Amino acid sequence: MARPLRIEYAGAFYHITCRGNERKCIFGGDADRKRFLGYLESANERHGARFHAYCLMENHYHLMLETPCGDLSRIMHHINSSYTAYYNKRHERSGHLFQGRFNALLVEKESYGLELSRYIHLNPVRAGMVQRPSEYPWSSYLIYVGERSKPRWMITELIQAYFVGEPREGYRRFVEDSFPEKNPFRDVHASTILGREKFIEMAMARVKTGDVRGVPALRHLGEHPLLERIQTAAERVAGTDERLCRKLSLYASQVYGGYSLHDIARFHGVHEPAIAQSNRRLRIQAEKNKALKEKLSAIEALLNLSTHEV
Repeated sequence: MARPLRIEYAGAFYHITCRGNERKCIFGGDADRKRFLGYLESANERHGARFHAYCLMENHYHLMLETPCGDLSRIMHHINSSYTAYYNKRHERSGHLFQGRFNALLVEKESYGLELSRYIHLNPVRAGMVQRPSEYPWSSYLIYVGERSKPRWMITELIQAYFVGEPREGYRRFVEDSFPEKNPFRDVHASTILGREKFIEMAMARVKTGDVRGVPALRHLGEHPLLERIQTAAERVAGTDERLCRKLSLYASQVYGGYSLHDIARFHGVHEPAIAQSNRRLRIQAEKNKALKEKLSAIEALLNLSTHEV
C-alpha cells in the first residue's frame, strides 16, 4: 500500500495522530504523560512548533500542530524519538514504541480548525472513558475552558477568537452541547488533505512526483504576491472606505496570498486572533452578500491568481 504524501511548508497546519506499536499502550502512567508534554514544550523551544490542541489517550495521541518553518518531520522526530528513548529506559524495554510513521493530515485551519479541536477534545468521551471532556485531565480542553493554566507553548487564541466576549464559556458550549459532533473528516482528500476544493487544488498542484515534501512555502513561489501588492489591490477595490480596505486586505493576505496569521499581524499591526475572527466573518458575509463577493473576486483578478473560493 502506498504511503500517504507528507506535505510540508511554512505555516502549514496539521492534525497529527500516532499509535503505539501493535496498538499497545504508550503511557504507563501520569509521569509518562507529563514527560511527553515536556517534549511538546521542547519542540516549541527548539523548532517553534505551535500547538493548538492535544489529547493523550492510552495507546495513541492527537495533536493540532502548526509549523512556522515547514519542518514537520524534524518536529515529530524530536517528539517521538525523545519520548521513545525515555519510555524504553524507564520501563526497561527496547525497540519501537510507535506503530510506523505518524499520520499527518494537512488542514485548512480557517474552515476546519474549530471543528477539529472539538473532535480532539471529545476523544475520551467517544471512547467511553468519561462522560464529559472536562473530566479527562490529559487533553488541552481544561486549558481552553479556564480550568487549568495555559503553558507558554500552547496557543488557544486562534480557536477562542470565534467566541467573542466569552471565549471560555463559548467554547465549552460549542464542545459539550454538540455531542455527537459533526465528522470533521468528511472532506479528506487522498488521506492527506482536509479542506475546501480550492485548498486541496492548491496543495496538490505543488506536490512534485517523487518528492513528498514538494509543497514549498507559498511565500517562496514566484506567483506569490507581496503583502504590499495585496494591500494596494484592496485599496483600489475599497476606495475611500478604510475599514473595508483593512478587512479585504487581511482576508486576501491569508486566503489569496497564503500568508500565515503571524506574517499578516506583523505587516498590519493587528493581533492574530483579531485577523482570524475578521476573516471568518468576512467569508460568512460574502456568502450572502453578492457585492462583497464581487469585491473579493476583483482583488483576486488584480492579483492574477486562482486560489480559494469565498
